[in-house]
Amino acid sequence: MYKLLGSLKSYLKWQDIQTDNAVFRLHNSFTTVLLLTCSLIITATQYVGQPISCIVSGVPPHVVNTFCWIHSTFTMPDAFRRQVGREVAHPGVANDFDDEDAKKYYTYYQWVCFVLFFQAMACYTPKFLWNKFEGGLMRMIVMGLNITICTREEKEAKRDALLDYLIKHVKRHKLYAIRYWACEVLCFVNIIVQMYLMNRFFDGEFLSYGTNIMKLSDVPQEQRVDPMVYVFPRVTKCIFHKYGASGSLQKHDSLCILPLNIVNEKTYVFIWFWYWILLVLLIGLMVFRACIIFMPKFRPRLLNARNRMISIDICRTLSRRLDIGDWWLIYMLGRNLDPAIYKDVMGEFVKQLEPSKFDRTK
Repeated sequence: MYKLLGSLKSYLKWQDIQTDNAVFRLHNSFTTVLLLTCSLIITATQYVGQPISCIVSGVPPHVVNTFCWIHSTFTMPDAFRRQVGREVAHPGVANDFDDEDAKKYYTYYQWVCFVLFFQAMACYTPKFLWNKFEGGLMRMIVMGLNITICTREEKEAKRDALLDYLIKHVKRHKLYAIRYWACEVLCFVNIIVQMYLMNRFFDGEFLSYGTNIMKLSDVPQEQRVDPMVYVFPRVTKCIFHKYGASGSLQKHDSLCILPLNIVNEKTYVFIWFWYWILLVLLIGLMVFRACIIFMPKFRPRLLNARNRMISIDICRTLSRRLDIGDWWLIYMLGRNLDPAIYKDVMGEFVKQLEPSKFDRTK
């Protein structure tokens, strides 16, 4: 298991060529590693340890354990509001139930490790698509200019080649930018859909999971209806039927302990908070992208903020003369080039775009 967890480190390695932003990487790399790690831990607990242990007389324990694990266990929601030790033996566990509707069955805990794995794959999908769409374009046009060990002659040759590429490919990068922004939107949609599906998966308990925990932090223990125990009960009930020696039907009421749910509840507390943080960051990113797309006057300031060595006049000219795709490409170039080289390239580039205005710019 340690080898499997160690192999996930490669997803978090810093890339020498950046074609995305921090929020995009938090969604695609960090969240993917987080979910895969949780899935591996729960899988190890579930299939190496003992996920369920039932107490029952008259039936071999391993038979009841297997039956209750496969066919699910249940609690009585009304029993969560009763006092433990006086009215009920454990939260959600009582004997006075007759109505089938009074039971809440739990079937999802055995699927948690698989759900986490598919969530991880869903989070990685935007990165996978963007890597396919991007196709190494940024690495190709940078040509090692981000590496300081190049000789002066090599840097000048590569700089000239980069400038030649920019001049010959003006107005050809709109699809490049649209595809990247579409992948960012996919990240946002993915988080929304995952939160909705998790809420359905946990019978409507996920969206309010973290807020309920925070609300109860100041409530005395004996007055709580613990949301973590309600979603992931530690002790449940299971009914096993079998035929006796005379052929009569016998009913065995067993008490089941679910140690796996201790891991599940801590995992989803963290996931709940992380997903809400990620959702807020993605909403902010969507607003930021909308400003870039629909507010052209915003672009020169962003370009200037990328490299203060470039004058605001050059940034305004570049933003005015280039379409949104070309602007996005040179904006991302600023993240991958040495500031001095980037200043020289942009200075020469703007001369080619408006020679009458910048032919004397140094």
